Amino acid sequence: MFRSRRVRQRWMATASAVLLAGAAPAVAATPPAMPSNPAVDQLDWWKHAVVYEVYPRSFADSNNDGIGDIAGIDRHMDYIQALGIDAVWMTPMFPSPQADFGYDVADYNGVDPQFGTVADVDHLIADGKTRGVKLILDFVVNHTSDTHPWFVQSRSSRTNPYRDFYIWRDAKADGSPPNNWTSIFGGSAWTADAKTGQSYYHYFYPQQPDLNWRNPKVEQAMFDAAAWWLKRGVYGYRLDAVDAMFERPDLKDNPITSGTDAFGMPNQSRPNNDNQPEVHTELQKLRREVIDRYPGRVLIGETWTDNAADLVRYYGPKNDELQLPMFLNLMTLKTLTAPDLRARIQAVESNPVGGWPCFALSNHDNRRVAGRLPLPPGASTDDMAKLTGALLLTLRGTPILYYGEELGMVNNDPTRVEDVQDVIGKKGWPLEKGRDGERSPMHWDASVNAGFNGGAKPWLPVGPDYATRNVAVQMDDPHSVLSLYRTLIAARRTNPALSGDYVQVAPNDPQVLAFQRSGGGRKVLVLLNFDDKPAEIALSGVSAAKIDHVIASNRALPSTDGVHLDPLGVFVAEIE
Repeated sequence: MFRSRRVRQRWMATASAVLLAGAAPAVAATPPAMPSNPAVDQLDWWKHAVVYEVYPRSFADSNNDGIGDIAGIDRHMDYIQALGIDAVWMTPMFPSPQADFGYDVADYNGVDPQFGTVADVDHLIADGKTRGVKLILDFVVNHTSDTHPWFVQSRSSRTNPYRDFYIWRDAKADGSPPNNWTSIFGGSAWTADAKTGQSYYHYFYPQQPDLNWRNPKVEQAMFDAAAWWLKRGVYGYRLDAVDAMFERPDLKDNPITSGTDAFGMPNQSRPNNDNQPEVHTELQKLRREVIDRYPGRVLIGETWTDNAADLVRYYGPKNDELQLPMFLNLMTLKTLTAPDLRARIQAVESNPVGGWPCFALSNHDNRRVAGRLPLPPGASTDDMAKLTGALLLTLRGTPILYYGEELGMVNNDPTRVEDVQDVIGKKGWPLEKGRDGERSPMHWDASVNAGFNGGAKPWLPVGPDYATRNVAVQMDDPHSVLSLYRTLIAARRTNPALSGDYVQVAPNDPQVLAFQRSGGGRKVLVLLNFDDKPAEIALSGVSAAKIDHVIASNRALPSTDGVHLDPLGVFVAEIE
């Protein structure tokens, strides 16, 4: 219950000054400086961090050639610092023919000229260090490009020393592929090579042959590649496609399931070339042999699991594998409901090895969350962006944001196959339109190309709403999505409750996800209405729930007995 009329009035004053939905402020105020992160120099800094995924092709184009680059990221380090980001995860910028836009690596210890140079990365690392922002690279562990020197050697002859760096097999007697495995990007997972008369295996594109991690020489070469960047000051890796690192040695066929995929192939489950037990042995070894030799470094995993129980394996039996396996399961949901979220979050929270939670709702391979989920009548994508942002930034654990998520950017999907850049979309159109929509350029301001560059045609078109949805517009608007993100990130740095325990509140509420964060003698109450109907929350049901300070609010107002939340309403407040 509210303590008094005076407290209620103070609540209203604070809320209107923070983020209540409503009329725009009469005068735009300069946003406050982001407080420093007191954990920046701790070895477990990643537990207190906000990680920001940057897709370099789309973030900022410094030389006006239409493609974003490393210097473009560096030019916006002031913004990244002002947002409160502790680590930038940069997707692959290594030399590559760009068959999969950098996820086909031709050299792990270099930089593709279209993105810059190794010296540019060194400068980005140094520039970030002065701002308390660490750099994390994307380490593509499952495969290389077919132009990588290892594969060029491997396919040159059956007796080449690099032959066993990849997985080669004879075709069946009838000339068909070695087994029935299909690529998740369409077609067979095997490509015949006329020169040596065998086929090589690729979980993804034919231009991305899978490495043979059963070969100790591959293991050592990859460990050396990881160490090379760590020595230069990189603070860790996001590991790409870790699930697919190993396959059954006998190459047993996968079971066929009903229907066909977007590329016309029979659907199949993948028990024989996905999530093999050797993956975990190898990740533990990577942690021990590479990461642990460089104090304070971190491993983040692209860990797709059906549930939190499966996620536990990626922490390792002694919490000795990945520090941050991402719980990506939430990206697969067509709707977010309080009961479903409550159960999934609690399952991650209660993992038996005490692994640190890590959540993400958008990335370069999946539709942006603000436009992915259905909206109730009267709500906007901005309201969804604020709700999902509040979820990520108030849960216990490490949130990973995708560039533009803090602006409420939505997908800008191609409408014609002629405009598609992503090979998945070209092959699978119209059932599969590819991933261009979530990779459109960052919105910096209302100038040409949203400030992405000086006017050259961007590699992907800028979103049509860039003039009203951009950093320049939102930074000074206390009602904006960006302001809510900055407010909550600042609270994570200054309020010890948001670094403390997580406890569910109102565990049976069908509409509102409610939880309490506690630490350092302080408590924060979080109320998030994921329903399409309004909700009333009686604060008397929360132990000692007396509002002391509203941190952030949207579509929420005090009522007689507590808080009224409109659909997609957000309420975050310190309580006594």
